[in-house]
This record gives sequence, structure tokens and C-alpha cells, in this order.
Amino acid sequence: MRVVSKARLRQFWGLTGHQDAGGPLRAWHTHVNSKTVSWRSWGDVRVSFGGANIVGDCTVFNVGGNKYRLISWIRYAARKVFVLKVITRGEYDAGAWKGECGCFGAPPPRKPAPSKRPTSGRRS
Repeated sequence: MRVVSKARLRQFWGLTGHQDAGGPLRAWHTHVNSKTVSWRSWGDVRVSFGGANIVGDCTVFNVGGNKYRLISWIRYAARKVFVLKVITRGEYDAGAWKGECGCFGAPPPRKPAPSKRPTSGRRS
């Protein structure tokens, strides 16, 4: 699978009071981003992470001994895991993240692929 984006993980563990999340989030990223991981369904995710849950269109991973929650979108066909948010268990339980992450809305629109035609050297 390919994890998009590690920057959100780094941003979270860089916050004051969350430095202890660095190790578990790095371990999660290393495992999921491995070329040997090829999830094709929710069942495959559960084999790797028994504590993961589906919430709307999102997959929520328990990280750091159940202290943190990593909220993601998994697109199995594209082999991508999009990191939406990392929050504390308290923030997760409060539930405000559900409206912020879009887990209960329509997926974001797909951007059209850029044209692959050369832009210079065309003959008229």
C-alpha cells in the first residue's frame, strides 16, 4: 500500500505532549507503506490491525496502546491509504472529528488526469 501523507503523522507527533506518538506512528507507517502489504478488502485490514474500525467511509486505527486514533480513507483498488487526521482518544470520543474528516459525506471529486500530449513542437 502507499500511505498519503506522512507529513500529517509528523505534524501530530511534533506537537507538544504528543512526542510519544512518534514511535507507534512510524511503526504503523512502515508496516502499511510496505510493498508487501496489499490490502484488497476490510478483512485484510483486520488481519493486520485487529483494533481497526470502520466509521462511515473511514477506517480508524488505534495507535499507541489505544491512546491515539489515526483516521484514514483506504482506496483498495488504487492501493492507497490517505491519512486524514491523528487525534487523541479523548478527541475521538468527543466526536467532532466526524464532521471535519468527511467520513460520512461523498468522497472528494476525482481530479482529471493531466494530458500526456507534448505541448511544444507540434506541427500545424
